[in-house]
Amino acid sequence: MLFHEIYGKYYHTVTQILRYASENGSISRREIRRIISGSAFSESTMYIPEALKDSWYLLNEAGESVLQDPPDRPLTMVEKRWLKAILQDPRIRLFGLSDQGLENVEPLFTRDMFCWFDRYEDGDPYEDPDYMDNFRQLAQAIARKQRVRLLYRGANGMQTHICAPYRLEYSEKDDKFRLLIMENGHPAILNVARIHSCELQEAESSRKEIPQLQKVKLVLELSNRRNALERAMLHFSHLEKETEQLEKGMYRITLWYEPRDERELLIRILSFGPVLKVVEPKSIVEQIKNRITNQQNLRTL
Repeated sequence: MLFHEIYGKYYHTVTQILRYASENGSISRREIRRIISGSAFSESTMYIPEALKDSWYLLNEAGESVLQDPPDRPLTMVEKRWLKAILQDPRIRLFGLSDQGLENVEPLFTRDMFCWFDRYEDGDPYEDPDYMDNFRQLAQAIARKQRVRLLYRGANGMQTHICAPYRLEYSEKDDKFRLLIMENGHPAILNVARIHSCELQEAESSRKEIPQLQKVKLVLELSNRRNALERAMLHFSHLEKETEQLEKGMYRITLWYEPRDERELLIRILSFGPVLKVVEPKSIVEQIKNRITNQQNLRTL
């Protein structure tokens, strides 16, 4: 077990309560309920307040912590090694995170231990200083609702865009980041790697509501062979979904996706082979049939 149960939701909630009591001298029942409501499941308000005094003996009757110091939960060496491994990913560094404090820790795993498949090899240059600077400027502009002036390498050469960025999206298939913008009242998508320069402009006092693309409903039936259910939950984890069991070993998965992601979604569905069947919409069913027919025709040549 990589992370111990003491780092779970309930222990985190109790830690907050005890820390509040230590820092403020005591804690009221009302404050305890507020912390529980914000950090744990609602039913926890029924037993945590009483257990703190009567079972765990961590608070006295006056709401004072019996601990001499506020509780602390240091990381184990395994957890430090896991964090060090995650922080080796160059995409993490785009967000300004570093392995400071873990310099002498050996990573739990390294990138060369993984074999990637079903992914293009011309991903974004995450370690390029210009790319990193542009990415961080865009992230700041989105957070602060600022407009940006972009110099962009398009199909017809360099283009200038003065626009309002509102989302950064990552494509696992392409290994690229995409920038969603509003320009002259219309949404558009740009590849972050093609942005030559980025300059922050003024903040927008009244940004128009972000456009919401109409999502498409996709219904799948899955036979849980070769650990297919677990693989499907991983492959489609980024999508809104509902899963229900039809019978033993059979499941219906309903997904909602944006039309621009349809090509990547089709490739993922086909990778499951006969264990995954498309029920609706008919347009996707026909595309699946056509792709399978084309593959069969190629084999007979």
